Amino acid sequence: MARKQLVALLLLRRRFSSLRSSIPRFRSPTLARRPHAAPSGPRWFCSDDISDLRERILLLSESHSEVSKEDKESLRFSVHALADELLALPDGQGLEASLGSGCFPDLLRRPPAGFASVELLSRLQSHPLLALQVFDWRKKLSCEISVLPEEYSKAITLAGRTKNDTLATELFCDAVAAGINETCIYNALMSTCMYNGLTNKAILVFEDLKKDAKCKPTIVTYNILLSLFSRSMLMDHLEKVLKEIEDSELPYTINTYNTVIAAYVTAWRWDKVENIYQSMLEGPIKPDDSTLFLMLRGYAYSGNLEKMEQIYDQVKETVNSQQMTLLRTMICAYTKSSQPDRIKKVEALMKLIPEDEYRAWLNVLLIRMYAQEGLIEVMERLIAEAFQRQTIVTTTGVMLSILSGYFNNNAVDRLAGFLKKAESAGWRLCRSLYHCKMVMYGQQNRLGEMHGVLDEMENFRFDRTRKTFLIMYKAYASTGRRSEAESVFGMMWKHGLGNSDDAFVT
Repeated sequence: MARKQLVALLLLRRRFSSLRSSIPRFRSPTLARRPHAAPSGPRWFCSDDISDLRERILLLSESHSEVSKEDKESLRFSVHALADELLALPDGQGLEASLGSGCFPDLLRRPPAGFASVELLSRLQSHPLLALQVFDWRKKLSCEISVLPEEYSKAITLAGRTKNDTLATELFCDAVAAGINETCIYNALMSTCMYNGLTNKAILVFEDLKKDAKCKPTIVTYNILLSLFSRSMLMDHLEKVLKEIEDSELPYTINTYNTVIAAYVTAWRWDKVENIYQSMLEGPIKPDDSTLFLMLRGYAYSGNLEKMEQIYDQVKETVNSQQMTLLRTMICAYTKSSQPDRIKKVEALMKLIPEDEYRAWLNVLLIRMYAQEGLIEVMERLIAEAFQRQTIVTTTGVMLSILSGYFNNNAVDRLAGFLKKAESAGWRLCRSLYHCKMVMYGQQNRLGEMHGVLDEMENFRFDRTRKTFLIMYKAYASTGRRSEAESVFGMMWKHGLGNSDDAFVT
């Protein structure tokens, strides 16, 4: 389907190629591509993508028409007022009346060119269908007020937000037919394909861009490709894009770095993550908060708690107030560590997470940690919360940690109570739970209750093993009940679980 749409796009180009020279194109003089001049010395870097179309319009129009800060704010205020009026319309009824009252055309004529339209579309992006209706109406004024590439780019992006890649492609074709085949148009369609999971189509758009003699991939284009391959975990393709950026001598941006770091963190390529981060520390583009958040996550995943804590100290205030996910990631790292003070650090972080931010997986990790530390009171409180919230533990490792907690505290009655509730709640059961209970009953000379565990095992279809009989034999033998111990020995042979090397020394 993607290939058919692009074939149709190419046909449209050919159809309108003869008309391009006669179609007037409204472009600010500074829109013309400037020759790239790389400065001498180290590789040239820029600090940011011009990804905000409103700011781009302002930058491109400054040499053409100076706009005072007061005029710009006045225009923005008027656009926001119009946006509020449109959002208040019931189901978009009366849209044409509001736009055709003269207010919108007047706003479009006010400098900087294109700012009012892009600002209005941005203001309406939470209602993308309404925004697309506005853009459709705005195109009707194209004979009087030319549509800028940035406006088409914004509209294509909005179409992507509605999951309508067909409409996005149609808007792209409209722009090409009007002679507006700018790189930002290609970027918008690539981005739309990426967010809608159309990897192959996004690559086709990129290939088409490289064939367009009037356009050239920018660092924004490559950043989209990097994001695309990062999401798909296509690391070989991502590294080829990096090589292509190097060959074209395009400046890296903070988005380039962050996208690549995110990809390597997801792929668990810690050496690559560290190398890129170090190059940022040594270069002109310094890590921003997003970079530090990624590094914090990466160090937590890799278990490098020392560096995780160093990064956390740099962004502590923001993480504590806004990044609950990162707090949980750090807690997870601590629960899996062997740090002697991990309980103290986990509890300090847990105080920062609101009570309504419950996560079943985190609760289970905390249960395991407190069980490993032998703090069964806290462990049982967390277990009770898990039962209440109908959390189901499915991993044997967690169940064995709980078992060890009870065993180390010689709390067989607590273990029995937990096991009964776990059976009802559908938690993962294993034979070791029952064997441990038998051992603890035997140690306390509660042999009748020990024997009753066999019925529990049978109810949950756990067959008796050699170890089961061995536990019973030792329990009877250690209390001097030799005849019962010998009968257990005979049962082992009866079930085919004995051998000539058996020697039970008590």
